[in-house]
Amino acid sequence: MRVLGIDPGLAASGYGIIDVNGKREALVEAGVIRSGGRELSKRLCRIHHSIVEVVEEWGPDVVAIEEVYSKYHHPRTAILMAHARGVICMAAGSAELKLVHYEASQVRRALCGNGRASERQVREMVCHRLGIRSQPRDDHMYDALALALCHAGRLREKAAAR
Repeated sequence: MRVLGIDPGLAASGYGIIDVNGKREALVEAGVIRSGGRELSKRLCRIHHSIVEVVEEWGPDVVAIEEVYSKYHHPRTAILMAHARGVICMAAGSAELKLVHYEASQVRRALCGNGRASERQVREMVCHRLGIRSQPRDDHMYDALALALCHAGRLREKAAAR
C-alpha cells in the first residue's frame, strides 16, 4: 500500500509518501509545495496542480490529510488553510483516491503515544520509523510523513482485527 500524507497550508504544503508492507514502512518521497507571494486563486491553482503531479508521478493508493484546526483567536488561519485543504481534497477526489482525515492530536498520539507531543518528538519518531539519518529542515514534510505513518498504523490495526 502506498500512502500519501499531506500537511495542507496556503504558503507551504508538505507531502510525504511511504510504502507500507506489513509491519514495514519505507520512505518513497517527501517535499514541500510552496505557493507564497501570489493572489489566492493562483496559490490554490499551484497547490492543486502540484498535488495532481505528485499523485500522477507516485501513484498512491490513499491520501491522509490533516483536519482543519484553529485557535479561537485566529479563525482566519483556519479559513485560509481550509481553502488549501479543499483543492487538495479535490485533487485526490478527481484521481478517485480514498481520502482519510486525521486530527493533529490523533497523529501525535499514534506516533508518540501522546496527543500533545512536541514537534521535535514527532520529527524524531518520523526519522526513527523511516530510518532518516539527516533530518530534512522543513516541519511541513515531517507533519506529512507523520500523517502517512499514522494511517499505516491504522491499516495494521484493521488487518489485526480481521
